[in-house]
Amino acid sequence: MLILEYWIQSALKQERIIVDFLITNWYVFLMAALSGAFLFFPKLMGDNSGNGMELGEAILKMNREKGVLIDVREPDEYAKVYVAQSKNIPMGQIAEKLPGSVKNKALPVLFICASGARTGKAVKIAKQLGYENAYSVAGGMRSWVEANMPVVTAAQNEKKQG
Repeated sequence: MLILEYWIQSALKQERIIVDFLITNWYVFLMAALSGAFLFFPKLMGDNSGNGMELGEAILKMNREKGVLIDVREPDEYAKVYVAQSKNIPMGQIAEKLPGSVKNKALPVLFICASGARTGKAVKIAKQLGYENAYSVAGGMRSWVEANMPVVTAAQNEKKQG
């Protein structure tokens, strides 16, 4: 009987230690839960930027299959630096302006933004509009610039106009 009582007291003591630890360190568990939520939030919102097409593959689609590059950044972002072959359709206007800009729904449509975070939603909208060959460019303009691909800057535009 003594062994059983000792074992129960020991188990209760351990349980109290665990509960005390959890109460004392609640913020650690909150941070872990928030970290997990932030990891899954883009997937819940329909963002597939993590599954975006690599830059080299996107360029091949543009060159070989006449893919159309759509920049979904806002006009002020676009004016600072953009890919010369791109068309600017801000994210909020994709549903209205995409059909007028890309009439052939069989062509690859490549979406690019600053970092690749916004394009997942654009791909989803394009697919709903019937563009089955819609893709996100992984890394966005950041990866384009880092790869030393040609861009047009605001300074270059001012020289042309001046």
